Amino acid sequence: MTAIPTEERTVDRKARMKLEFVDLRARPADVRLKDFEATFYPLTEDEARQAAERCIQCPEAPCMAACPVHNDIPGAMWLIENGDFVAAAELYRQTSSLPEICGLVCPHEALCQGSCVRAKRGEPVLTGALEAFTTAYQRDHAGVEIRPGKPSGKHVAVIGAGPAGLACAEQLLTRGHAVTIFEAASAPGGLLTYGIPNFKLPKAVVEARLDDFRRAGAEFVLGVRAGKDRSLDSLLREGFDSVFVGTGSGIDADMEIAGDDLPGVYPATEFLVRGNVDPAKLPHDMKSRPSIGKRLVVIGGGDTASDCLRTAMRLGAQEVTCLYRRTEAEMPGGKEDRELARQEGAHYRFLTQPVRFHADPDGRVASVECLQCELGEPDASGRRRPVPIEGSNFTVPADTVVLALGYWPDPLLGDATPGLETHKHGLIVADDETGRTSLPGVFAAGDAVSGPDLVVTAMRGGRRAAAAIDEYLREMA
Repeated sequence: MTAIPTEERTVDRKARMKLEFVDLRARPADVRLKDFEATFYPLTEDEARQAAERCIQCPEAPCMAACPVHNDIPGAMWLIENGDFVAAAELYRQTSSLPEICGLVCPHEALCQGSCVRAKRGEPVLTGALEAFTTAYQRDHAGVEIRPGKPSGKHVAVIGAGPAGLACAEQLLTRGHAVTIFEAASAPGGLLTYGIPNFKLPKAVVEARLDDFRRAGAEFVLGVRAGKDRSLDSLLREGFDSVFVGTGSGIDADMEIAGDDLPGVYPATEFLVRGNVDPAKLPHDMKSRPSIGKRLVVIGGGDTASDCLRTAMRLGAQEVTCLYRRTEAEMPGGKEDRELARQEGAHYRFLTQPVRFHADPDGRVASVECLQCELGEPDASGRRRPVPIEGSNFTVPADTVVLALGYWPDPLLGDATPGLETHKHGLIVADDETGRTSLPGVFAAGDAVSGPDLVVTAMRGGRRAAAAIDEYLREMA
């Protein structure tokens, strides 16, 4: 079955609005806390058809407009309800380089799913879960292949094997260009491998997609840090015709309060990496699991904070608390992740500003001193500013503290590259549509340009840059 044009998809919208909503089934909290396996059961074929049939095929398609890469979601829903799961997966792959991953980790409630017109009168269509279902079905029943284009004779160096770099590499390969991907870590994938826990993104999904790149001819060179081990100029001198920078934004923001260097205080990245990743992929000093004790505190309000809370409970923490200086209404992280964390036993304490970490007699962190806050006027982010209340000090006991405060780019590459324009602590200045930087032949996208953002937006940036690189290379010919 092939995609049917929009005007030929005749549906009874009133009847469809009455179809029953069946939500995803999560494994019971007491069961999933015993392992790091996927939180949700996969959809069955019948469940997928039923879920897709709830799409009313509205001509405005706000779901498609809300998707950063504008996946043809109504078209995919039509194919799914008619049982052509492989064709639906291929439809996603026309606009997305990582649909099997975006279907699992995108904040769908804030993007496609949240824009579904059905959400105004009930539950939206399960767009994210259906994307994940079709791409998994395709891999199991038909296989997945990145089809290289006719060889162009051009060779591109891609720095960073995360979402932006992989998306750029995929698009370059399909255009016939040779690609070598340089990665600082000992395994490719970036935050897909090292930052997102297995219970949200099974590592087998990431590994399968990475294997697609290897079969398509992409070469991975691991353990190479751009700016230290290789410079942009040296890559161009070595014969690469262009360079793409997708190094991400992986430096943990500091708390910068007394005691933040005490034993037992972890940056989120280290905690998640040591708690979730196969030790064989980690450096020697991070191969052991973190020592967490009974009471663990996470400071922060984004998705990383939720990931840390849920990881801590799987590592055996008995009391896990999130401290956040605003109210839940201002939290940037996904509501669904917070609900899952609560189901698993996490607690939240709002309007709470940590000001100092205190140590026990052995010098390890023992508590977090905090101030109660109230909300003031909005700040530059548009959220109401937390205002600490003088004299409201109190302490929260903690054997372990995790700082999930956000991320900054690594300034090393900018500092080591004359002529590469950067700003805001090392973010690379690049055109949003093309990824062009201040250096000829050098392009950049993803979190290294925008700062911390979504997997899908980094992937979109990589795809756009690949199109511009392709044009640049053909102009060279």
